[in-house]
Amino acid sequence: MRLSCHVNGERRCADGVRARESLLFVLRERMGLPGSKNACEQGECGSCTVYLDGVPVCACLVPAGQARDRQVVTVEGLGDDGGLDLVQEAFVEAGAVQCGFCTPGFVVAAHDLVRRGYAPTEEEIREALAGNLCRCTGYEKIIDAVKLAASRWWARSG
Repeated sequence: MRLSCHVNGERRCADGVRARESLLFVLRERMGLPGSKNACEQGECGSCTVYLDGVPVCACLVPAGQARDRQVVTVEGLGDDGGLDLVQEAFVEAGAVQCGFCTPGFVVAAHDLVRRGYAPTEEEIREALAGNLCRCTGYEKIIDAVKLAASRWWARSG
């Protein structure tokens, strides 16, 4: 089948998509967007989190055909004009990137929280990131990055 959808603001097509292929596979292997990671393939780790029509989803669980004519935003599509998004910048500055495998999913989940435009508590941050797993860290720098991003978002929009 031919899959046509908007990915990171551009109309993209992939030919020869098989019925059982996940959105994650199509994004990575057919569209050349390797940012979302393939880790558990069961929706348990969050490494493949993308926006589908503005809602964060685990792309490994979404059949590619369900993305037809819909809006998909990956971690590569968060920034403007090729630059980093405010959340991505905060992750770098806070040292919240270790091996980097889980980072794209954490960034998208954090972006979803931060774009709500208020200063979340640590408990709210932990709850928002609960679907994402990291095996390298104790999450403190990730939480620091989300706090930093939220404060900057608040200052920018407030």
